[in-house]
Amino acid sequence: MKRILMAGTAMVLSTGMAAAQDYAGVLDTYSDIAEAGYADSLIAAQNLQAAVNALVSEPSAQNLQAARAAWLAARVPYQQTEVFRFGNAIVDDWEGKVNAWPLDEGLIDYVDGGYGGPTDENELAALNVVANTSFTLSGETVDASEITPALLEETLHEADGVEANVATGYHAIEFLLWGQDLNGHGAGAGDRPYTDYVQGEDCTGGNCDRRGEYLVAATDLLVSDLEWMAAQWVEGGAARTALLEDESAGIVAMLTGMGSLSYGETAGERMRLGLMLNDPEEEHSCFADNTHNDHYLNGLGVQNVYRGEYVRIDGSLVSGPSLADLVTEADADLNAEMNLRLAETMFGLSRIVNAAEAGFAYDQMLERGNAGGEMLIMGGVNGFIAQTETIERIVAALELDAIEFEGSDSLDNPSAVFE
Repeated sequence: MKRILMAGTAMVLSTGMAAAQDYAGVLDTYSDIAEAGYADSLIAAQNLQAAVNALVSEPSAQNLQAARAAWLAARVPYQQTEVFRFGNAIVDDWEGKVNAWPLDEGLIDYVDGGYGGPTDENELAALNVVANTSFTLSGETVDASEITPALLEETLHEADGVEANVATGYHAIEFLLWGQDLNGHGAGAGDRPYTDYVQGEDCTGGNCDRRGEYLVAATDLLVSDLEWMAAQWVEGGAARTALLEDESAGIVAMLTGMGSLSYGETAGERMRLGLMLNDPEEEHSCFADNTHNDHYLNGLGVQNVYRGEYVRIDGSLVSGPSLADLVTEADADLNAEMNLRLAETMFGLSRIVNAAEAGFAYDQMLERGNAGGEMLIMGGVNGFIAQTETIERIVAALELDAIEFEGSDSLDNPSAVFE
């Protein structure tokens, strides 16, 4: 039987005993895709690092645009790796360092006057580390005269236990490259000027030297974090080793990641919630207006794992025995159903991408009363929900132990969203 719990718990499917099958080949392919995906993410982050260094050393409109393009390119492989979350503890324990959102950007740098100041929920919401060489945290004075990766990671990130205090990762870098998106539901992304990095009297926004320090430190930290995770998936790496210790549990980890990313995380927290609140601040990449691609790439990551195929950024293919092969052996019709559900989801997500790239921004889709935007977003949401229901049937067909999928109030208990 199946039941859906409240957000913060899970959707649970109870099944029979695990099937006595040899899953080693499937888990090898899964690990190979993870290894390649994180290696690609590292390569793309190193390209971003080079572009950021060029921007800070020689600020110009051209170098700012190059850094932004490198950030967008870096998202392509990384978003496909999010399917390795939820089922692999080593990824879950690490992921918040690199892809946490949403963030109170006033922690990092200057913000628009309408942003507000400290709140009961977050006293550091408008701290502005770029402008302050020291500040008080938990009653102690912090020396921030030098902005280093250690300061960001060990002191600022999730400071005071507040998740919105995001000081590291892709979205902190995104904010420093684009600035706030002040367009509301109108077209357009953030528009930070390159002069925010110019030294001397032409500096805009103040503290251009420290802003450059922060951007370099955050990017260096992203690279080192990805170096660490990529190493966990090579032969003998901790993540690969843990996955292969119990083959049945390894298959459960695969399906847990697929179902949780599809249901609670993307369909719920990243898509349906923003639509319910009609809030452009709920966009996953709200500064760069890249959310449409984020959702699409999450869907592609689920498809990669099921089909045992991943196209690397150099165009080479990583492939091997797949979950689809196991399902076909157990129930060929169920495999056909899953492939249909994946195709339907990707079609719905591609419609969002195509509309956004044609000028109908995701911000605009979220606006209250915009029937076309709601239809597009709900097409993706419904696709993810439907494929999760098929994943549940796959768990049953493979006779696996109970699986927990991440839930979301936006799907499981909508009235709670407005309480």
